[in-house]
Amino acid sequence: MTAADTQILLNKLQSNINQLELTNKGALNALEFRLDAILQSNLDTFWLLICAILVFLMQAGFMCLETGLSRNKNSINVALKNVADFGISVVVFWAFGFALMYGTSVLGLFGNKFFFFTTKVAGYQTYFVFQAMFVATAATIISGAVAERLKFFSYIIITLLVSGFFYPIVGHWSWAFNFDNPAEKFGWLGQLGYLDFAGASVVHSVGGWIALSVLLVVGNRTGRFREDDKKKSFQGSNTPMAALGALILWFGWFGFNGGANGAMDLKIPLILINTFLSASFGLIFSSIMGIIVLKKPEPLFMITGPLAGLVSITASCAYVDPTHAIIIGSIGGIISGSTIVLLEKIKIDDVVSAIPVHLACGIWGTIAVALFGNFEVMGVEKTRLEQIYIQLIGIGSIGAFCFFGSFLILKTINSFFPLRVSKIHEELGLNISEHNASTDTHELLEVLTNQAKSDNYSSRAPQDPFTDSGIIGTQYNVIMNKLEQSEKQKNKWKNRVSKEIKLAMNVQQRLMPKRDIENYPIFGLNIPAREISGDFYDFYLHDDEVYFTLSDVSGKGVNAGMVMAKAITLFKIFAKQKFKPNEILLEMNNDLKETNPVGTFITSIVGRYNLKTDLVEIANAGHQPTLLKVGKDFKEYPSSSMPLAVIKHKDESVYQLESFKLNGGRIYCFTDGFSECMDENKQEIGIDGVKELILKHTNSSLQKELTSATEEIRLKSLKKEIVEDGVKKDNDILDDDLTIIAIGK
Repeated sequence: MTAADTQILLNKLQSNINQLELTNKGALNALEFRLDAILQSNLDTFWLLICAILVFLMQAGFMCLETGLSRNKNSINVALKNVADFGISVVVFWAFGFALMYGTSVLGLFGNKFFFFTTKVAGYQTYFVFQAMFVATAATIISGAVAERLKFFSYIIITLLVSGFFYPIVGHWSWAFNFDNPAEKFGWLGQLGYLDFAGASVVHSVGGWIALSVLLVVGNRTGRFREDDKKKSFQGSNTPMAALGALILWFGWFGFNGGANGAMDLKIPLILINTFLSASFGLIFSSIMGIIVLKKPEPLFMITGPLAGLVSITASCAYVDPTHAIIIGSIGGIISGSTIVLLEKIKIDDVVSAIPVHLACGIWGTIAVALFGNFEVMGVEKTRLEQIYIQLIGIGSIGAFCFFGSFLILKTINSFFPLRVSKIHEELGLNISEHNASTDTHELLEVLTNQAKSDNYSSRAPQDPFTDSGIIGTQYNVIMNKLEQSEKQKNKWKNRVSKEIKLAMNVQQRLMPKRDIENYPIFGLNIPAREISGDFYDFYLHDDEVYFTLSDVSGKGVNAGMVMAKAITLFKIFAKQKFKPNEILLEMNNDLKETNPVGTFITSIVGRYNLKTDLVEIANAGHQPTLLKVGKDFKEYPSSSMPLAVIKHKDESVYQLESFKLNGGRIYCFTDGFSECMDENKQEIGIDGVKELILKHTNSSLQKELTSATEEIRLKSLKKEIVEDGVKKDNDILDDDLTIIAIGK
């Protein structure tokens, strides 16, 4: 082989070597590219699943928020609804919701593929998991708005409608795409150019529109708004729990917005920055709204503020810079606070302010895409005005479909299956009425309520050293033990006092006239206001003469009864000696002035009537006037001196002695229980009213006349609203003692 041949061979060999190196390098590059694609795909899948888990955590946030803002008697019901709606919405979305949303499109309106979703493609599986979290969010938004008045199974019906019909249809309109070519949109709104990155309208406004329709169908909580247009505040059971729920939602929202990107790429940092900036400024401006409206940092405005900012940025978090995110969140906080005030004015009872946060801010966030979005990043070739028009079409079509569609369906269902619980069950609380469940606080209140109704001091509250209610119950039982012992002592003394009062009543009754007076034209009645009367009357007979007295001791009760007994005794002593009426008053006055308790006095009338001469002599010491009735005419004999036991006197002339003949008439003496009785107009009847009463009941029988007249006054004087557990047999409590006597045929 020549040198030339050798050189040719070497050149060919080198050429083959170079060709082999080039071939291997291409293979290596191709392999490296494929490995990068697999790694990116796996990273995207991992990111989407992590975000799905964060969105699932939002369910716990919603539960804490709604439970904290609801009243304690409904907290279990609210929590169970949040548990139930997640499981139900996922099952329904798996069965046909995902198919309606992402299946092969029918005229851009709904899908018809992937029913009972099953696939071995990891990408499809990942996307299903993420979207299942979204549908649960849309459903649970409604729970808080309509809390505390909806039957549990009514809410299940609403969850079925949202997760199986409304959300998938709206999702198809906006988000449906070709899995092989994500840029190709299937839904009619998507084809039109409608943009909603993470679902400000598709998720949040859908829940808000349906919540509004349910509120209009079932109405407000009983007693939420007064007739005088003033707000009646219903205090939530646990405001710190509600604040915790807001923080959990804030945390989970990073997955909500970040996962909507569908991939782990360089857009994620901007999405997350925009998310927490918008939420922070939403908090600040909503809190300012609360201070402006209520003059203080109101908890509801502070709790819902960051959520308003989060909803507002959801549609545009990947399309705007942080400066615009701040503006969007700030306006969202103002819109949310303003809508809270608006709902109060128009009396729509939204327990957790879901409509201000999810509906109002969802609408704002959808419009903000066109106002602040970077069209180059979004790939939009339209003007901002054209994009705003498209966004408004999306908002209007989604709102009309969800609000009117759900309203018609639920209104129809409500006509034959009432969605709302009864007022009794609402007042009792849904924890018990819907789930037969209770809380330690309710058990404590139940014991206290039953004890108040029954007066049973032996029952005890539940005790537990590890709960607030249990600690209260323990201290309550200590108090009840002491109270029970005190009650036993009180009952012991009460029984003793009752025996003493009964004895005093018997003594007082014995002091009243018991002699046979059938042959004398005289009759008297005494009805005590309570057990012991401070009024008294008495007769003392001397053949053809009868002495009589009617008196009223100041005050009531045992003290007045004892003074009355002394006064009757004095009257009997001096009537027996045939003193004149004014002389009897003088002796009674001076004796009682020495023995009466300080401040106690007696108004008294003393008189005598001679049956043969028909002469009446009468003296009045500070009492109501004596009435002489002849035919239908009356003459009054008023008092000319002060009551007894006020000041000592030296002579009987202080008490003017009146003398007159009956001439077929009758005289009447009565206590102020008669004249101070109230008529239908709540006015005292006075002396003239007593005259009319006597004329009204005039009867030939003096006993019947006084009995019927006194009964009328007694019925008017009854204090029906007062019930006392005393020793008086009929337990009728009067305004004052009633005592009357009359003389004449």
